[in-house]
Amino acid sequence: MAEENSQLNNLQEENGASELQSLVERVGDLPPLSPKEGGDSKEVSKKKKKKTRSKKKKELLEQTDPPSISVIDLFPSGDFPEGEIQQYKDDNLWRTTSEEKRELERLQKPIYNSVRRAAEVHRQVRKYMKGILKPGMLMTDICETLENTVRKLISEDGL
Repeated sequence: MAEENSQLNNLQEENGASELQSLVERVGDLPPLSPKEGGDSKEVSKKKKKKTRSKKKKELLEQTDPPSISVIDLFPSGDFPEGEIQQYKDDNLWRTTSEEKRELERLQKPIYNSVRRAAEVHRQVRKYMKGILKPGMLMTDICETLENTVRKLISEDGL
């Protein structure tokens, strides 16, 4: 113990308080000595470490199987994935270079977003149905499952 104090004093004189603080933090992270290792059991019981609680991060929702979480809940920002964007050929290149056409397209963004929402519902329902379809299933059962899944994902009101 006397050795550690002398080391602390030497470090404080040589490097200042910042080195001392880092050394104290490192020593504080070490586990306490057991009575067999030369530690005093009374000191161990007196010095309890504070438990650091990790802050819970908001978990992103993931779709369940079968799909039951609404697509709106999966994308709380309201921005749905764009998918693949194709460029125009040479004949219609003026649509991307013209400022007026780009502004008109920006005005249509809310409509595009609702179409993207529908596309995301379609992707998820198609993926689910592909996994459950089997030869010999009744067409009415297939249609009911499909329609019920779509209703859940679009968070329908009265459909």
